[in-house]
Amino acid sequence: MKPFRIHTGTVVPLDRANVDTDQIIPKQFLKRIERTGFGEFLFYDWRLRPTGEPDSSFVLNDPRYRGASILVAGKNFGCGSSREHAPWALDDYGFRAIIAPSFADIFANNCMKNGLLPVTLGEDEVAIIIENALAMDNYHLTIDLESRTVTDTGKFYASFAIDEFQRHCLMEGLDDIGLTLLHEADIAAYERERLAVSGS
Repeated sequence: MKPFRIHTGTVVPLDRANVDTDQIIPKQFLKRIERTGFGEFLFYDWRLRPTGEPDSSFVLNDPRYRGASILVAGKNFGCGSSREHAPWALDDYGFRAIIAPSFADIFANNCMKNGLLPVTLGEDEVAIIIENALAMDNYHLTIDLESRTVTDTGKFYASFAIDEFQRHCLMEGLDDIGLTLLHEADIAAYERERLAVSGS
């Protein structure tokens, strides 16, 4: 998992509340067995018209936000089913962080296990970010996980809370497998001892 310490990126404003995982990655794409390749299907039903052509009214299709790596959205982002494919799709598309007033708990945990940072800010703070991202071309934010702050090049400043263990894992790039491998020597010693006992 790629470590997250400080990230600066273009912001794309998705000014919608209650964005569920069905919209983030529709069910017809869940048959894939890989963890990669989901980015092209992100927000599929919103990005494309029934004809298959891009819907120019959807914000991710706006050329101003091409290459954006920070998504800002309304409250209760990631609600609905607990599919881990949702953070996979967001990550594969190129997002490193999502900012919202609130997140569905399972979605937020899935994000952090996949190196994607969910940042919870106040509704007023999120509204300012959305307004700036709509009004300014190439609007950037810097998210500093070490200091737990979000800033822009102007006057915007906000701090956020995060569980200390999850923060440590993100900063060190440790997913569940990485955490287990930290104890590789102890696991190997246990296995040697177990084999010795069973072989006697």
